[in-house]
Amino acid sequence: MILTILHYPDPRLREKGQPIREITPEIQKLADDMAETMYAAPGVGLAATQIGVPVRLFVIDLAGEDEPSRLVTFINPEILEREGSRTWEEGCLSFPDVHEDVQRAERVRVRALDRDGKPFELDVDGYMAVAVQHENDHLDGVLMIDHMGALRKRMVQRKLEKRRARDARP
Repeated sequence: MILTILHYPDPRLREKGQPIREITPEIQKLADDMAETMYAAPGVGLAATQIGVPVRLFVIDLAGEDEPSRLVTFINPEILEREGSRTWEEGCLSFPDVHEDVQRAERVRVRALDRDGKPFELDVDGYMAVAVQHENDHLDGVLMIDHMGALRKRMVQRKLEKRRARDARP
């Protein structure tokens, strides 16, 4: 099922995700629906808080259009290590048509549970490291705009206001 993605400045985007205590069929369906929603958007990552469900869950798939899926489900993720620094142009499904440079760690080690509740650790770099940090931020109520300076924030806010006004016209 395709779910509704919240757009900034919806206050629910600031809610912190709560740990998932048990991997139930409902949690697995949520992960599946989130993946379907992410693909339909289209995007490469989606956090549960972006659909108004305040739990610690996100999905990422960086496969290209002509590549097989590389979907990874992260339940109760923890970033264990960060190394290096890199500026990367990011987009976000909660900030339609906005792409901004954000500074992130170049490499991260993350621990999580998969869709079936099996623990795993990944050492990732580049685009995957950026995606993990971006989605994990969502679970902490931190948004892409929080990584911008005051001028860039105002410009993004104006752009989004114009888009909302345009979309509200009959």
